[in-house]
Amino acid sequence: MRRLFPVTDPTATPGPAGHEWSPDELADAYAYPVPGPWLRANMVSTLDGAAQHDGRSQPISSDADMRIFGTLRGLADVVIVGAETVRSEGYRPPRARAVFAERRAAAGQGPAPAVAVVSASLELDFSAPLFTGPLVPTLVLTGAAAPPERVREARRAGAEVVVAGDGPGVEPDRALRALAERGLRRQLTEGGPRLLGQLVAAGVLDELCLTVSPLLTAGDAQRIAGGPPVGVPSKFTLVSLLEEGGFLFTRYSRT
Repeated sequence: MRRLFPVTDPTATPGPAGHEWSPDELADAYAYPVPGPWLRANMVSTLDGAAQHDGRSQPISSDADMRIFGTLRGLADVVIVGAETVRSEGYRPPRARAVFAERRAAAGQGPAPAVAVVSASLELDFSAPLFTGPLVPTLVLTGAAAPPERVREARRAGAEVVVAGDGPGVEPDRALRALAERGLRRQLTEGGPRLLGQLVAAGVLDELCLTVSPLLTAGDAQRIAGGPPVGVPSKFTLVSLLEEGGFLFTRYSRT
């Protein structure tokens, strides 16, 4: 892993390309600003803009990308994810990782982040491990018009149902406030593209951690954010840039 930006000494070399950063080095590089709440997104994209291949992100990822993925989860209070991504990626509950235990305890965090699933219809498999076996109860973010029988099923499965919209859908700013009120202030979204598009359109995204994969896939795969365009593009500033194996690990924050 090499740090390409920021460069504090223009004459210094970026460091040995073969050095694999420790979990603590990665955690320091991706530490949340304090105080929160703070919403960051973590996504991966090919050179030609595809966020998936064959409907999944794993084929365009790498070992280094997965280490950063694990680090971002290890720092977060909550992982916010769309229902379609839960279904397509086979989401499981985050596990407690010993390498982050001391850091999380010092920050007053639980052993692992909670997962908050955004769903209007609640068409989810409530018998899946995400609901039956998490270390921290899974939350479901939905609207007031969600099907009552599905709400009851979610609660029977042990999920906490959070109403964050007056209609069938979820209002992003209201959902994030509800999570922050529960002490979940270090917020991480892993998409998918539809959810990230909604968060961008609502103007609530604080930070984007984007992995640029050195692959070309063509096809018609989604970009990292989908949905209607915003009236005025959001301006973000580059915070850091890392590289390993041709993959670029960028971090941008809202200006």
